[in-house]
Amino acid sequence: MLLKSRFNKLCTWRESDQLSLLSVSLRLVSTNFHPQSKPIRFFKAFATMVKAITVHELGGPEVLKWEDVEVGEPGEGEILVKHKAIGVNFIDVYYRKGVYKAEKLPFIPGREAVGVVTAVGQGLTGRKVGDLVAYAGNPMGSYAEEQILPANQVVPFPSTLDPILGAAVMMKGMTVQYLLRSCFKVEPGHTILVHAAAGGVGSLLCQWGEALGATVIGTVSNEQKAAQAAEDGCHHPIIYTQENFVERVKEITKGQGVHVVYDSVGKDTFQGSLECLASRGYMVSFGQSSGMVDPVPMSVLAPKSLFLTRPHLMHYTTTRDELLRCAGEVFTAVANGVLKVRVTKTYPLSEAAKAHADLEARKTTGSIVLIPDNS
Repeated sequence: MLLKSRFNKLCTWRESDQLSLLSVSLRLVSTNFHPQSKPIRFFKAFATMVKAITVHELGGPEVLKWEDVEVGEPGEGEILVKHKAIGVNFIDVYYRKGVYKAEKLPFIPGREAVGVVTAVGQGLTGRKVGDLVAYAGNPMGSYAEEQILPANQVVPFPSTLDPILGAAVMMKGMTVQYLLRSCFKVEPGHTILVHAAAGGVGSLLCQWGEALGATVIGTVSNEQKAAQAAEDGCHHPIIYTQENFVERVKEITKGQGVHVVYDSVGKDTFQGSLECLASRGYMVSFGQSSGMVDPVPMSVLAPKSLFLTRPHLMHYTTTRDELLRCAGEVFTAVANGVLKVRVTKTYPLSEAAKAHADLEARKTTGSIVLIPDNS
């Protein structure tokens, strides 16, 4: 009767079909049972319940709900990962607010985590239970205690690094890698402008940019963040609440402008960023924390033959080789001390709404991380 009850809850078949399947299952139990044999798990494929943050409607941090969700078993080419630490990024805010469109509602936000493999799909090689892995990018859904992931989207995570550190650096570090090494290749002698220089991505841009031999100019909101940016390798911190960053950049560069601007702020800084660029400079707009940039007429680029791009990490890690190379360079930079990841605060996963509120209010510096309540 227990078997029949479980099938009635999970299936919509006719009563006769259920009874037939129940009869087959009972015959299999009778045929295969032996006092010393291991139990047969007929219900292995049934979903189990875990805790997760869900979004049923778009809006502020209050739409992040702590709920039970079903997680099944990994299929072909998939693994099940129990998260140890989960990264928080502004892209999560964009999806929550609807700036970026999720495929459907409800959805589980988050695109970055480090965890342990607890199950592998049938026929999968190269991954095993107990492996420590990390991922950043696709698919969305990391704000959960457990997650099914495509095996080709995760990378081996070094056992010598703290998972909290990994969750803080995977997406931000890989973003910095492609911005500095692929989108525009920074070399010694270049001058770069980094907005939000004390933020999670901004601080890493300053560190890696300085290590590459560039002169780094950065904008921040207050003196405390200016001191932090300077510590991270920013040669010229600009407190934009106290001085005009365009005029200050022109003063620092003696009117020449910068070779590239890395702008994650968007609407509030976009026009000024264009004014800061040297002839044939690169405007890299990779975020919009202040709002979406208004449509840009091509004519505004013509006076200085400027380049404008709106890149995404996923487009720079489309192949397995690109993904491994990008992540590998990040792990090497951390191990060598080029990148010093600053995790300023951790929150229980159940308090993701508070983490988002603090992030949007610019109450955080460096990186923040969610820790699953069951870890």
